[in-house]
Amino acid sequence: MFPVLFLVATTIATNYSSSGNDTNEDTAAENHHVLPIVLVLSVLIVISILLAWYFLRLKNQRKAVVTTVDKKIPNGLLEEQEQQTVVLLPRSPSTSKTYIPIPVDCLEEETRIRSADDCKLFREEFNSLPGGYTQGTCEEANREDNKDKNRYPNILPYDHSRVVLTPLDGNPCSDYINASYIDGYTGQSKFIAAQGPKEETVADFWRMIWEQKSATIVMLTNLKERKEDKCYQYWPDQGCWTYGNVRVAVEDFTVLVDYTIRKFCIQYATDGSKPSRLVTQLHFTSWPDFGVPFSPIGMLKFLKKVKNVNPSFAGPIVVHCSAGVGRTGTFIVIDGMIDMMHQEQKTDVFGFVSKIRDQRSQLVQTDMQYSFIYQALLEYFLYGDTELDVSSLEGHLQKLHNTNAPFDRVGLEEEFKKLTNMRIMKENMRTGNLPANMKKNRVLQIIPYDFNRVILSMRRGQEFTDYINASFIDGYRQKDYFIATQGPLSHTVEDFWRMAWEWKCHSIVMLTELQEREQDKCFQYWPSEGSVTYGNYTVEIKGDTMCDTFSLRDLVLTFGPDKQTRLVRHFHFHGWPEIGIPAEGRGMIDIIASVQRQQQQSGNHPIIVHCSAGAGRTGTFIALSNILERVKAEGLLDVFQTVKSLRMQRPHMVQTVEQYDFCYRVVQDFVDIFSDYANFK
Repeated sequence: MFPVLFLVATTIATNYSSSGNDTNEDTAAENHHVLPIVLVLSVLIVISILLAWYFLRLKNQRKAVVTTVDKKIPNGLLEEQEQQTVVLLPRSPSTSKTYIPIPVDCLEEETRIRSADDCKLFREEFNSLPGGYTQGTCEEANREDNKDKNRYPNILPYDHSRVVLTPLDGNPCSDYINASYIDGYTGQSKFIAAQGPKEETVADFWRMIWEQKSATIVMLTNLKERKEDKCYQYWPDQGCWTYGNVRVAVEDFTVLVDYTIRKFCIQYATDGSKPSRLVTQLHFTSWPDFGVPFSPIGMLKFLKKVKNVNPSFAGPIVVHCSAGVGRTGTFIVIDGMIDMMHQEQKTDVFGFVSKIRDQRSQLVQTDMQYSFIYQALLEYFLYGDTELDVSSLEGHLQKLHNTNAPFDRVGLEEEFKKLTNMRIMKENMRTGNLPANMKKNRVLQIIPYDFNRVILSMRRGQEFTDYINASFIDGYRQKDYFIATQGPLSHTVEDFWRMAWEWKCHSIVMLTELQEREQDKCFQYWPSEGSVTYGNYTVEIKGDTMCDTFSLRDLVLTFGPDKQTRLVRHFHFHGWPEIGIPAEGRGMIDIIASVQRQQQQSGNHPIIVHCSAGAGRTGTFIALSNILERVKAEGLLDVFQTVKSLRMQRPHMVQTVEQYDFCYRVVQDFVDIFSDYANFK
């Protein structure tokens, strides 16, 4: 390329020079000026081509090394690459580098160091793990008759650690399933890591469950994600179904906010003499389409449930996601490292992942999953297991309020201080802090996070009309079950009713008076009588009943353009004094029960809850709703983690130590009231 350009430039210059011999002096002088110009242009062309070639090469290089780390979405989570062929991340050149175990006392500091600079050291550590199929052969997985049984052609079990099924008569390849034995921290073959069953391998999957005497299945993927099939539904929704030689009957199921529990009775269909068995499937539904869960709290609760459910006499716990390597490996490592923390007071994530990769390649698939393991271990180390059985609540409260042993107690103030030390993620409040939205906030410190803020429909031609100071909050069984918001301002009342209409809300809980201590706490957004109109929305009062501690108002909300109407029930709690907390918990128990009855009748759409700023009393009400629901369902409570989870969804939820203490006291009142006919004690 470059000699040709030089030849062209030289030819042009020569032509100008030779023509100068046949012309007059003026033409010669003119040619004398043209020659340098041509040479300069030629040099510029060469430089331009060199630059274009350099940038094209750079672009191709970047395209070749792109990983999940480079694919970010606005809330900071990363895309998990589990497509038809699982993308395997490149290894660093220095794969011989090793990392020593970390004492638990150093875990917080080590995690902080690795998290710096956009988790650079986590990526380096992850990329130093042994990868690829270097630990064994996969001959059985690659047999022609077995290839279609693999969900992904590059995620295969090693021959030495694969689960071998009992062969079926006349079919030499019927012993194959894409599943591998994986050791736990202590026990050998504690787990079976498997791919999500395909339609044609469901019978093999249940045959494996039966033959291995497994009593627990851990499912870490949804059936579809991003419109892609991740796993075939291998169980009946109701009744029973026979898969190959195994009959599977649904006994029970429970849907919770982070996971679903299904209980199956399985029987070997061709031999009725063999007794039936109970198999429990725990299906974690809160792993997002992208990356990893926002918080490890749900995963730790899930893991504890798995440990409690699995019988000591059972065979391996079957763990699967889609490919059976990424989320599956993450779960297994968290389990193993928590066991190691208890046994040795240290963790060795690098060593443990390296070890189990000898049994199945690619376990823990991304650096995001790898760093999530550390987040979960740090969460467990810092806060421990704060779950209580209701029978131990009274003793725990005595311990929290014991002022006689200040150096030994884990006091209420110390427990609450751990919550106040949580960092408020101001970088995730960009929308609420926009100048156009600032005037819509009652308290400038309490602004919704961008990732779970309630979004209104944008009005045509009017920018920023999608904002209201309100956050979606998870319930005990349902995601986004509550809307925590501030008391409306005079200029945000229409937005408030627009939110209620667009999100189909039938219940509003108000926890403040309009004025307290001579200060405006909330604009009256309903009529005392008749009706009132705010923009496109008309609110009419149909009834106002006074209960013991709250008013119950029946309101009819009408959307003007369509003349459509909706009944909204307004629960206005009057039992909260201007200073402090309610004197007793009965009133709060009553209003929570009334709201739940209304929800069951109206379809369980989001409940709007507000006080003045939408944090202190609002958080207390939502925390108690979730805690009491769990006490009724499981006889368990975890006040600390419930409040911690709320604070991760909206800043300052449960604002004072008095409100935190009130949560405990209301639960104790609830247990005392209902212990006569509930098996709490």
